[in-house]
Amino acid sequence: MINFEDELKKFKPSLEIEDAEDIIYKQDLDDMSDVIVKLLKEASQEADTAKRGK
Repeated sequence: MINFEDELKKFKPSLEIEDAEDIIYKQDLDDMSDVIVKLLKEASQEADTAKRGK
């Protein structure tokens, strides 16, 4: 039978997982609202450019 207390004492987290966590948390990722704002700004700039070209 498995003794969970002994198994927990032996547990050591994988270094690869800890490295991945650090990399993920340190990244400055855009969320959906940032992406939408950027797309709207680009569309507005393109519309302004198109109006000036006419």
